[in-house]
Amino acid sequence: MGERRREVLVCGGAAGLAAGGYGLAAALSGQWPAGAEAVAVPYHAHLWDLLHGQAAGDLLVNWNSGYGAPFLADFFAYLMNPFSWPTALLPRDQGRLAVLLVTLATIGLGTALMTRLLGRLHPGPRWLRMLAAVGYGLCAWVLDVGGAAPMWLWGLVSLPLLGLAADWCLRERHWVAGALCVALAWAGNLYTAALATLAAALLFAVRLFAAPRPLRHRVRATGRAVTMATAGVLLASPVLFVAVLAARRAQPESPVEPLGPSGVGAHLARLLPATHGGQRLPDVAIGVFGLLVVCGLPFNRRVRPRERALWCTALALVAAGFLWTPTVLVWHGLAIPAGGPYRVAFVLSGLLVLAGWVSLAHRPDRLTVLGGAAVVALIAGLAAGRHTVRPATWVLLAVGGAVLSAALWLLDRRHSDRRATALATWVIGGAVLGNAVWSGYAALGSAPSGDVSPAAVRAGHATLRAAADWPRGRSDPGPHAFTPNDPLLLNGQGGGWFSSYLPTVTALLLHDLGAGWTAGGRQTASVTDPVGQALFGVRVHLDEGPAPRSFTPVRAAATPPLVTVLPPGARPERSSVWARQESLLGSQVYDAPLPVPAGGPAPTLHGTSGWSVPSGGEGTVFTAACTPGGTAYFHGLWYRGTVSGLGSAFRSDGEQPTTAVPIHRLGTVPADGVVRVTLRSDVVSQLPARPIGCLRAGALEAAVARLTATGATRVEAGGHTLTATLPAGSTGTALLSVPATEGWTCAVDGGRRAAPASVLGMIGVPLGGGASRIACAFRPPGLTEGLVVASATAAVLALVALFARLSRRPTRPPRRDRRRAARPAGA
Repeated sequence: MGERRREVLVCGGAAGLAAGGYGLAAALSGQWPAGAEAVAVPYHAHLWDLLHGQAAGDLLVNWNSGYGAPFLADFFAYLMNPFSWPTALLPRDQGRLAVLLVTLATIGLGTALMTRLLGRLHPGPRWLRMLAAVGYGLCAWVLDVGGAAPMWLWGLVSLPLLGLAADWCLRERHWVAGALCVALAWAGNLYTAALATLAAALLFAVRLFAAPRPLRHRVRATGRAVTMATAGVLLASPVLFVAVLAARRAQPESPVEPLGPSGVGAHLARLLPATHGGQRLPDVAIGVFGLLVVCGLPFNRRVRPRERALWCTALALVAAGFLWTPTVLVWHGLAIPAGGPYRVAFVLSGLLVLAGWVSLAHRPDRLTVLGGAAVVALIAGLAAGRHTVRPATWVLLAVGGAVLSAALWLLDRRHSDRRATALATWVIGGAVLGNAVWSGYAALGSAPSGDVSPAAVRAGHATLRAAADWPRGRSDPGPHAFTPNDPLLLNGQGGGWFSSYLPTVTALLLHDLGAGWTAGGRQTASVTDPVGQALFGVRVHLDEGPAPRSFTPVRAAATPPLVTVLPPGARPERSSVWARQESLLGSQVYDAPLPVPAGGPAPTLHGTSGWSVPSGGEGTVFTAACTPGGTAYFHGLWYRGTVSGLGSAFRSDGEQPTTAVPIHRLGTVPADGVVRVTLRSDVVSQLPARPIGCLRAGALEAAVARLTATGATRVEAGGHTLTATLPAGSTGTALLSVPATEGWTCAVDGGRRAAPASVLGMIGVPLGGGASRIACAFRPPGLTEGLVVASATAAVLALVALFARLSRRPTRPPRRDRRRAARPAGA
């Protein structure tokens, strides 16, 4: 069997063991990784719609979420894992299976690449190298965090991929291929690629100085590494430019708890197997086998002292960087992720595996094994008593540690005996796989089980598909919610959206119109009141309903087109949510009086900023005078407590600035016109100055009829375009029920394209002296510049590759010499 074939077999075996171990753990636990259904499944459902031509938008615009939003940055962030794209071959309703297959394939590829990298780091027994790599592919970060997020999981591939590129730099080979590897890592996921690049740079530095090398070689290798990394990142410029500019315009992340001191013991506990839950700390465990060999590295006298010192120093520096808040911020790009701190943990896991292999490849002796076991025992002692350390941890440490120590001792004493070596390898393999499956079972089994019914999701998708009338109107999955991304999951057109790149314009528009948000605006919800739904052209929406479907479709009586016309001279009013809705509607439809305190603990009015409502007692009572027969609504915004009035009661769980509550219906205004609301606050809470709005009977219907008569007679939507035909000679401002995110340009009657205006956050196109047609198109900011830089970089790489190929071709002798050599002897 050839050397290359053996290497493929070993790498493939490692991939199969890691993917099979994860699949077995998931099957035994019967649980799904926490968070997969909230983000990964809806985004993959949208990818399915895109690839099958069933999505309303394209790669540039997502017409499903946020009532129309940029999508390219989200595609780069959530769907650039290459294994995501073949999921289109599965049925659409098999989203869970699709994400699981992406996870398994990514784990397998990352493990195979790590197996290859270990071989380049130091030669050693192939099967032990394979087992060491499995510890990386099934590290605790994968089991606890990465398995639910295929986009982050690409970091598992990026780290060894960049490590191999660094190895080529040390060997002064494959500069162009290395740049392509860097580009592949950065295009797959920018966030994890940046972290993996830092780790690969550290690995490169350790290897550069671990062995004696001439200064000239070190300078050349460093130059190759810097230029290779630069070229690779520039080649990924479309991803980089679009993502960076989108991040600058995105809603800021909600505040998170400060990291604070957590204690060395709590961090050390995360090195042990089957520890999970509790305080948010980096998940870095690589299994008992990996921990045992890396802890034995300082005692392995067969490893050069300089190499041991460099590896131990590197590991200590990275580990210490997870303990100090400023360095943690540096690792995370100066911003702690709100949803999952320590997403960088896979970096330390990878470095632990690499360092452990250095010791394992040098055949640990008895001192090394005993020293490693002693250090593991010390770690276990310091971590004892932590609630994350469970009985399974002690079983794995005691049984696995004893078996693995004996196997390592046997490998050293009988390394020339093929039978003894095979026996020890099989024992280590069983221990590694058993440890991984048990740890995975514990981690997945502790994840909260999803309560989303696949049958109900299919029913919701079928209901919206049957009611689809885009672009004449929207079919909104809200206010009912299966996931934070129901519009993607069900292929509707709603306001619900969770994204790291959710534009601030979109978040504030929905917020100002009375829709709720969570995560400080990183997750928006659909509008729930009839005026808000009319503003966004919602013809059908899903409301809460009984089991088993848990939703009820509701159809609006009348809906204006997506493009309406505001009369000339109309000025937006911002004083309250009711005034903002009326400004966009172009009609006054609400009674929104200043409420009067009428009992209970007295509230305090702070001018236009609102009321402070005290807690305790029987509740604060407000009254407001409205037109009898109308419908009263309450907008608590940040209010936290119980609201009751007009025969209804509901719970309001607002918390400034992270959670804003939507407008809620109270009931019909009685004959005396008095709306009486009682507020029982949990804590001192804030209310808007005018929290009560009464929609007058028939007013909305009249406003919708006017908007329909003066609005667009025809609306056409392309993947990232929207055109509308207006009544001839229309004046004023054409209002598109789409958030005015940067990147839109519009033209009136075929004229020059220009950036539209923003009318309270919606796209507004001035019509001048009269117009009959508008056409708008979207292009993500940064895309053009990114394509130019990437094209130039690709041209440079092509020239370098051509020059390298020509320089390797054998030089042909001159034609005169060739003719002379071809003459017969003596001629």
